Amino acid sequence: MTSSFVKNKPVAIGSDHAGFDYKEKLIAYLKDKGFSFHDYGTYSKDSVDYPDYAHPVASAVEKGEASFGILLCGSANGVAMTANKHQGIRAAICWNEELSKLAREHNNANIICIPARFVEEEAAEKMVDVFIVTPFEGGRHQRRVEKVACV
Repeated sequence: MTSSFVKNKPVAIGSDHAGFDYKEKLIAYLKDKGFSFHDYGTYSKDSVDYPDYAHPVASAVEKGEASFGILLCGSANGVAMTANKHQGIRAAICWNEELSKLAREHNNANIICIPARFVEEEAAEKMVDVFIVTPFEGGRHQRRVEKVACV
């Protein structure tokens, strides 16, 4: 798999309790594909607050410490809203491969947010694969992406 992201940097990954099982499975999946990662938690199924895990993932991506990020929670809304508070982040909620592809092509998303309660494990893996290999198209989309940040 050719990556559109820098492969010598780790993937930042985090979840709340609802996304914990998928996070663990995606870490193993990425490891098998040769990716390194930084796991920002949570580390169990105990109830937690999603911002405590979304902010560190977003910060790592924003600072260039990670190539891209993966966030998971029940609906993906909470982690996406939290991550998108960071100026350098474009976190996209994806529930199928087409949305994952468009998030990269048109929005230059740098964090994929997966709703663990609404997608199958295999679908999550495929969305991550698509997210990794899909390049940003630039062109007319670049102008739009430049207008996203509040300055």
